[in-house]
Amino acid sequence: MSGEEEENAAELKIGDEFLKAKCLMNCEVSLILEHKYEQLQQMSEDPMNQVSQVFEKSLQYVKRFSRYKNPDAVRQVREILSRYQLAEFELCVLGNLCPETVEEAIAMVPSLKAKGRVHDDEAIEKMLNDLSLIKKFE
Repeated sequence: MSGEEEENAAELKIGDEFLKAKCLMNCEVSLILEHKYEQLQQMSEDPMNQVSQVFEKSLQYVKRFSRYKNPDAVRQVREILSRYQLAEFELCVLGNLCPETVEEAIAMVPSLKAKGRVHDDEAIEKMLNDLSLIKKFE
């Protein structure tokens, strides 16, 4: 991104390094950290010796703010959102915050309605309905 262009997430102007970056939802980070925590417990007789305070606080944070707990549900959320040609950060914002209405989704991720995007209100509504079904049956 050139120095003259101002960053604006609402228009997906976030810089090439962020557009190409892989983002994780809180629920995905939670699964990864829980797995690592279990590994550390198995490796040590005193598991607290292996876990830093930062690790512990990070795990607590993502567990608290994860909307999906079941690993299958986490996978399904990413699969569903991936069908809609979203940027990684858009996918993660929607997966983390779980908006219930089209208006909420657009308020949280204004780039959904940016010029040239194929997301009309019906497509956004279908995406949100698909996500709510996963949450309902989790």
